[in-house]
Amino acid sequence: MAWNEPGNKDPWGRNKNNSNLDGVFKDFKKTFDDLLGSSGSATPPSPKKSAGFLAAIIFAVYFLSGIYIVNDGERGVVLQFGSFKEITMPGPHWIPRFIQSVEIVDVSNIRSVQQKAVMLTEDENIVSISFAIQYDIKDASDYIFNLRDPEVTVSQSGESAIREVMGQNTMDFIITEGRTKVAEDTKGLLQTVLDTYGAGVNILSLNILEAQPPEQVQDAFSDAIKAREDEQRYINEAEAYRNEIIPLARGKAKQMLEQAIAYKVKLINAAEGEASRFTQLYNEYKKAPSVTKERLYLEAVESVLSNSSKVMVDIEGGNNMMYLPLDQLINRNQNRSNPNQDIQSSSPNSAPSILDRINDNKNNFNLRKRDLYNE
Repeated sequence: MAWNEPGNKDPWGRNKNNSNLDGVFKDFKKTFDDLLGSSGSATPPSPKKSAGFLAAIIFAVYFLSGIYIVNDGERGVVLQFGSFKEITMPGPHWIPRFIQSVEIVDVSNIRSVQQKAVMLTEDENIVSISFAIQYDIKDASDYIFNLRDPEVTVSQSGESAIREVMGQNTMDFIITEGRTKVAEDTKGLLQTVLDTYGAGVNILSLNILEAQPPEQVQDAFSDAIKAREDEQRYINEAEAYRNEIIPLARGKAKQMLEQAIAYKVKLINAAEGEASRFTQLYNEYKKAPSVTKERLYLEAVESVLSNSSKVMVDIEGGNNMMYLPLDQLINRNQNRSNPNQDIQSSSPNSAPSILDRINDNKNNFNLRKRDLYNE
């Protein structure tokens, strides 16, 4: 049959296949209409059979719609008629739809809030500070129900807590060595505030990123820091000098004290010796007054002349002559300039006879004194 003959609608010969496909669709439609009780069916379907099939489909759809899966690091917050019922752990779960609903909360994700503000310190200075807060969720139900906007709540609470801590410290402490302490105190205070709110949030860390005075006073603050460093340097130098000089002064004071004690003992012993000597002389004086007087006189003369640079020469048959030993004076001056030089080496050799006479007179004087003692 030609393609253009009557009854041949498909020039490529596909009319037979289309007829088979149409037949399959017609059979499926007929079966579905029979189950649903379509009026087009020649024989009316069974009402029980149609209702059961429809109920099975509805139940299957309802059951499948209630299945949900909670992944690792998440928690499912189950609500029943809008009220909290329970928290489900990771895994597959089922809830009756239209009665219960579920909200999935990621509790393993670490959230971060960063903020910058200008705050007043204890010493009434202004500090520009930038800080970052990291937190996670420790109670999913509190996190959902007690906070309308958790990120805003954490940010505002963090700013309030750090303002309180900043108001309790000075600017120098905050900017220099006090950043760590300020961050720790603020973290503890912020956690306490959020726990009071029932936020269900756990503060992991609070870091102070920047703390410095405003730009308008940067130069003045740099000068103040330099002055403080100079002050500390001067203090350290003074402490070093103090540690060096105090032990020396204490040693010197101890030495002077010991010398004073020794001098005291020396004077006491000398006084006691003089008192004992005077007592003995007094006893001897009572026995022989004239001899004792002569003895005391000679001892006094000896004591005076031994400390004098003048020499008294007693020559028999002549008057007493006072001799000024120039050689000893010269030697004494030389000894002052050169103490290690021997006196005899510096003595002049121009008058050996006079020195011999002086020594002979001294020996005679000592002999006469010894005789008086023996008497």
